[in-house]
Amino acid sequence: MNMDYDLFMQQITTTARAEMEAAGYEQLRTPEEVEAAFARKGTTLVMVNSVCGCAGGIARPAATHAVHYDKRPDYLVTVFAGQDKEATAAARYYFGEDHIPSSPSFILLKDGQVVGEVGRFEIEGHDPMSVVTNLQGHFEENCEEI
Repeated sequence: MNMDYDLFMQQITTTARAEMEAAGYEQLRTPEEVEAAFARKGTTLVMVNSVCGCAGGIARPAATHAVHYDKRPDYLVTVFAGQDKEATAAARYYFGEDHIPSSPSFILLKDGQVVGEVGRFEIEGHDPMSVVTNLQGHFEENCEEI
């Protein structure tokens, strides 16, 4: 069996992006798009996407379902680690020195400041509903009712 690795990765990436867009997340592909999105007033949930299994099996389903809640972020955005490298680096720089870069992960911003985070260690090995509950706890604390 001969498989073209680049073609395979392109298919996975396209599917992962489509899942997030269908769930209402805006793709941030450049540092300029990251800067503009993070400057918005209100709350912004950032999902650091990945092609790994825990992203596809846990984080993306959690990202989709967590926002079906009375309190939710004003904006939903995503950067794709390993794919949109400059945008991801810009986002991680913005998250600050205390941020441990991991993917997948979620960061909640309020008026441009980090107010919550769900790192890979809180995703990998957990079921999607526990991640949903974790995210909604951050929404409850920091977001307005919609």
